[in-house]
Amino acid sequence: MIALASDHGGYDLKERVKKYLEERGLEYKDFGCDSRDSCDYPDLIRPAAKAVAEGSCDRGIVICTTGIGVSICANKVPGIRCALCADSVTAKLTRLHNDANMLSIGAGVTGEFLALDIIEKFLDTPFSGDERHKRRIGKIEG
Repeated sequence: MIALASDHGGYDLKERVKKYLEERGLEYKDFGCDSRDSCDYPDLIRPAAKAVAEGSCDRGIVICTTGIGVSICANKVPGIRCALCADSVTAKLTRLHNDANMLSIGAGVTGEFLALDIIEKFLDTPFSGDERHKRRIGKIEG
């Protein structure tokens, strides 16, 4: 199950991501928002991040205009490793090296086709499991 959330700036891309996930046969839970009306992203991102941290969702994708605010918000939830990615290489490497469990995208700076490629890499790349990466993640978690 993929947790999805956005603010008004990421609404249109989130709606496209939902279609993409459906095309791939992947389940998701949409935590909002439900329109382009202005909203406060922490009200939507925090519940999505908690769902990932608590295990009711496997991974999460959060979207705003830049991706910055939603990534900061998600990373405030213990157990979340949310990576802001603007290309598919970093999406792949954050899974391989950091075992990132949430992805942040900036809808205003990343086009639809690139965003879907980033999401594909994020969802399809497993964590490498290398000891050095496990050790480093352990140090991040404290």
